[in-house]
Amino acid sequence: MPNSVQGAENTIAYQGAPGANSDMACRQVFPDMVPLPCHSFEDAFAAVTEGRARLAMIPIENSVAGRVADMHHLLPQGGLHIIGEHFQRVVHCLVAPKGATIAGLKQVHSHIQALSQCRGYLRGHGLAPITHADTAGAAADVAKWGDLTQGAIASELAAQIYGLEVLARGIEDAEHNTTRFLILSREPKPAPRGQGPVITSFVFRVRSVPAALYKAMGGFATNGVNMTKLESYMVGGRFTSTQFYADVEGHPEDRPLRLALEELDFFARELKILGVYPAHPFRSESSQRDDGQD
Repeated sequence: MPNSVQGAENTIAYQGAPGANSDMACRQVFPDMVPLPCHSFEDAFAAVTEGRARLAMIPIENSVAGRVADMHHLLPQGGLHIIGEHFQRVVHCLVAPKGATIAGLKQVHSHIQALSQCRGYLRGHGLAPITHADTAGAAADVAKWGDLTQGAIASELAAQIYGLEVLARGIEDAEHNTTRFLILSREPKPAPRGQGPVITSFVFRVRSVPAALYKAMGGFATNGVNMTKLESYMVGGRFTSTQFYADVEGHPEDRPLRLALEELDFFARELKILGVYPAHPFRSESSQRDDGQD
């Protein structure tokens, strides 16, 4: 038992098969930890809550394909806490069994996000997209089939793991193709105040009164708090029940954000902070690039 506990403390869970982009993110951020592949996002959450892993690396959004489906439902209900974030540039490869050619391919298998991110390339080469649970799993299946007409969109690492040939690299439609990952743990680990830029993530529902969302957001404007993300999604399949997910810059103990959250709480039916964590350097680098384009 001690060995299993010790092993779990050095394990980070992710959704997908070995070689998936989430696997690569785990290896990049936590090179000394053992990545644990999970069939679904729910399984990755469960691995942490049940003590089989200490952390989870979960994608939440992509600069091309948008938010990852189901994550905004899992985050408030999964019982885990956000303790960090990671931005990873995604380089998609067209992979196939050895001996295959791009001209000979008919279908390409991958996760729906990867297919969406390479839509232009697939259309330009007349390749039919086939949805799979994840990129690396698609690569594994293509390797197992050995059919020279079947390819996959996956990472170069997946091609190496499953013995596939890389027919083309960097086939994503946008050069800025980047995925944002959240790092989750069982216990909260709020970033200390005053030690660098901080992101606070939370979910809330507003009261069913006119202009409730407008009034709830007013506190962030009047207190000078920058909101970097605000998304709505349906709750429980009811068109009349909407929950919001938000990321803001700042620490809840800072006076501007504290006052903004107090005002939000007055108009909200539910308010739950999911995590207070250090802002990834990619944010400031991206902001500097944007300023340079103006």
